[in-house]
Amino acid sequence: MAMEKSRVLIVGGTGYIGRRIVAASLAAGHPTFVLLRPEIGLDIDKLQILLAFKAQGARLLEASLDDHDGLVAAIRQVDVVVSAMSGAHIRSHNLMLQIKLVEAIKQAGNIKEVVVGGGGLALKVTCDDGMVTELGNDRPSLLTFQKTGVLKDDVRFLPSEFGMDPSRLGNALEPGRVTFDEKMEIRRAIENANIPHTYVSANCFAAYFSPNLCQLKTLLPPKERVGVYGDGNVKDDVGTYTIKSIDDPRTLNKTIYIRPQDNCLTQNELIAMWEKLSGKSLTKFHIHGDEFLASMKDTDFAHQVGVTHFYHIFYEGCLTNFDIGDNGAEATLLYPDVQYTRINEVLKRYL
Repeated sequence: MAMEKSRVLIVGGTGYIGRRIVAASLAAGHPTFVLLRPEIGLDIDKLQILLAFKAQGARLLEASLDDHDGLVAAIRQVDVVVSAMSGAHIRSHNLMLQIKLVEAIKQAGNIKEVVVGGGGLALKVTCDDGMVTELGNDRPSLLTFQKTGVLKDDVRFLPSEFGMDPSRLGNALEPGRVTFDEKMEIRRAIENANIPHTYVSANCFAAYFSPNLCQLKTLLPPKERVGVYGDGNVKDDVGTYTIKSIDDPRTLNKTIYIRPQDNCLTQNELIAMWEKLSGKSLTKFHIHGDEFLASMKDTDFAHQVGVTHFYHIFYEGCLTNFDIGDNGAEATLLYPDVQYTRINEVLKRYL
């Protein structure tokens, strides 16, 4: 008998990556829950996204991040929590709000007593805070309990990362290091609370870095000239890989890196691919590292963060200058069945 799919709660389900994770969860057949925060009722665009997900079968759970008891009640209905809260300084930056999720998950997973019915089926769970939860027969944790005698009570948490691996950027430059420092603070809170987890390092989103040939301040291809960082030689299926990982024991308490072989390109290779597709040669000008860092002087904070992140990616090669090792795994090797989008397919949309 196949194990039933975990129930998934997505927090931040209306954002750029969040709505893709919701779509992937629904497509994979997971019972999918999306957190509906009260304040979203004033944002017509986000509300319409949520209502569209509801029409597709998602269940909206209303709770505020400031309502601890409401969050705990919501989390006790699921097996996995995926946070897609924004960490981008050009928009809202909400990474530290995830501490509230960590505290709620910690309480939701505090199992004190399991009441067992006939046939070894768990009927009721009493938590350390005295809350009693009645359980239905369709919960994956109960199937595990029936087979092993161990209740899979702890919720797995996937915090909002989806970029560079913060554990490898302890020496990152100011002011951009704030992103990595905050992500590491969230990681420490998760691990100190012994919460099962998976970290997803998605590196660079194709839609943000490919069509513009890695140029700042635009998402469109350059028409005449293109800036090349140094010598240019440092090498949207995130939702699908994220959902694939949530029930996978190989990713438990590990980092998965999304490094599709065909999409690991240097900036020079990306530019050459665009020139071949468009039939037009671009004038290249090289930007020295010191010159690039100096360009952020007297600019706003969000731009300075972007410049320092670009520096680590394109001048230091922080996405690929390490071996993954035993504490991580590469997503395309774990899930070779996923037909991921190639960079040339993304570029063709802009012709």
